[in-house]
Amino acid sequence: MGQKSLIYSFVARGTVILAEYTEFKGNFSTVAQQCLQKLPANQPRFTYNCDGHTFNYYIDTEFTYCVVAVEAAGRTLPMGFLERVKDEFNKKYGGGKASTAAAKSLSKSFGPKMKEEMAYCVAHPEEIDKIAKVKAQVDEVKGVMMGNIEKVLDRGEKIELLVDKTDNLRNQANDFKKQGTKMKRKMWIQNMKIKLIVVGIVIVLILVVIMSICNQLRCF
Repeated sequence: MGQKSLIYSFVARGTVILAEYTEFKGNFSTVAQQCLQKLPANQPRFTYNCDGHTFNYYIDTEFTYCVVAVEAAGRTLPMGFLERVKDEFNKKYGGGKASTAAAKSLSKSFGPKMKEEMAYCVAHPEEIDKIAKVKAQVDEVKGVMMGNIEKVLDRGEKIELLVDKTDNLRNQANDFKKQGTKMKRKMWIQNMKIKLIVVGIVIVLILVVIMSICNQLRCF
């Protein structure tokens, strides 16, 4: 795999090319920029094949990274290169430093870094491939873990619903108990009133009887 594996690269903000680098002549830069305006939504990685070349794109929030490569380079090498370029770009222009940069104003400062990363990736394809495989395994494990977490959360929601129902039943039981206690207290008070009334009547009757007897016997 020769130096011509990676041919042209750019970093863009939206459709504005901020930095680009190439050592070759051709219309690949024009095609790459045309494809930039037609990238599918919600697809962070995209590759377009044309005339024996691949146009590889990596979209990361505000910025899009592109590299044109020969088809023989495959897809792992170009994508590995784009990830390295993304990391270097964020290190150099992170924190909003490139958010207002003018078109191609960063080519002079970042172009040499793109050239350096191209040379490194072409010279170390095995390393790039190994890194890609490790990341793929990590993504796979992450996917499995996220799936398990979603299942646990789903179970948690079901358990939470069951707990809510239990709490509702407990609350209803407590309310019923409180109502029963209030009713019991009310009935007790009513019974006490009736008993007091009866006792009062009995006392009055006893007094009446005593008064009658005393009148007859002239107790006073």
